[in-house]
Amino acid sequence: MTETTHMQTTPPDDGATSRSPEYRVAVDALRGLRQDLIHDAFAYRPLPGRHTNGWLVRRLPGRLREYAAWLPHAVITAAALITFALAAVDSGGPSLLLGPLCAVPVLLTMVRPVGAFWASMVSTPLAALLGSDWGEWPWAAGSFACHLTVLTVVAIRTRPRTAAWMWALTLVYALVADSGIGPTYMYGTNSGPMLVISALILLCVTVWHIRRHAEQEVTAQQTVTAHERSRRTLLEERTTIARELHDVVAHHMSVVAIQAEAAPYRVENPPPELEKAFATIRENAVAALTELRRVLGVVRAEDYEVPDAPQPTLADLDGLLANVREAGLTVEKAVTGAVRELPQGVELSAYRIVQEALSNTLRHAPGAAARVEIGYVLGGLGLRIVNGPPPNPSLIKPSPGAGHGITGMRERVTMLTGEMTAGGTEDGGYEVTVFLPVALPGEDDA
Repeated sequence: MTETTHMQTTPPDDGATSRSPEYRVAVDALRGLRQDLIHDAFAYRPLPGRHTNGWLVRRLPGRLREYAAWLPHAVITAAALITFALAAVDSGGPSLLLGPLCAVPVLLTMVRPVGAFWASMVSTPLAALLGSDWGEWPWAAGSFACHLTVLTVVAIRTRPRTAAWMWALTLVYALVADSGIGPTYMYGTNSGPMLVISALILLCVTVWHIRRHAEQEVTAQQTVTAHERSRRTLLEERTTIARELHDVVAHHMSVVAIQAEAAPYRVENPPPELEKAFATIRENAVAALTELRRVLGVVRAEDYEVPDAPQPTLADLDGLLANVREAGLTVEKAVTGAVRELPQGVELSAYRIVQEALSNTLRHAPGAAARVEIGYVLGGLGLRIVNGPPPNPSLIKPSPGAGHGITGMRERVTMLTGEMTAGGTEDGGYEVTVFLPVALPGEDDA
């Protein structure tokens, strides 16, 4: 008899998913309020100077152009003086106290913009209570000018969402003040003009912010477009150079192949060694043409299909050594370690490195003997290509190439995060040592 027990697990109640959409909107709104007006409310953010590269400022004399950078500070200071005068004149209260009470928030916008808004909200009821003239409620004349100035400057210095929060808090203050706390039944209220005028000002500032942001995005997009156009032009130039290079090299290699094929027929009873040498020259020329067309096809068209011919590996190294032996180079090969199949990139790079090293030996040390050592070790593949000194240095001819053979080998090794050393030996020869790391099968799954 088998007894089966079914256990039902109730998923934990996630507050973020169980709440209504309205609740999440309200929480997000309060989070935005905290981020914009509460978090780092009194952070130090000095007002930067004005740019002096505008079309109007550039027409000013040198001294005035320097002073134009302080124009925003001068405008805010003038607004603070006007606010001071409005608070001090006909206020019915202590003018030396009401003036600074309304002017300080305006000046504070130059260093702590969000803190200036809170200072204005605090100074508004204080100015109304200290003043004996109750003809204006809840904003006295100085407080009215102070709050509008602070809203404008802070909205310019922050972002549209902050301006919306400031106007919403101003609305809340107006509703509370008009709910019966102050003498609105005697003199009326000026909350309506404050809300309407501030809304219009903040709307204009928001439109200005949106337009400025759009202009910045257009400028950034134009910069990216210009960069892409320049990059595309560079690629097109490289493609053109590759095509021209193909035309030049392919022509001469074709001539070499044709002449090598026709040369034995120009000599009566040519020796077998000569025929074999010309056949080798023709095979090398045809192989070079094939690889040149394959490489050019990659850069010529996007829909180019790579031929199915396999890339050379270390298994093809004997054919390479036979080829260079026919060209007159005495070369030996030594393999140590357990021969195993390596990644295709390592096999190809190892083959190309040996090929380039032996080509350099043929070019710079004709008649010298070379040795190729291949070591299969636990962490990768080791290569050592060394050649002796040329027996007759007078046979060395200056090479017309640009000397990119060693650089190309280093690039291949660097691509595989390997190590390479190349330099002369004590007996006057040259040695290239390479180590190509290969991850163990267990390391890939780790």
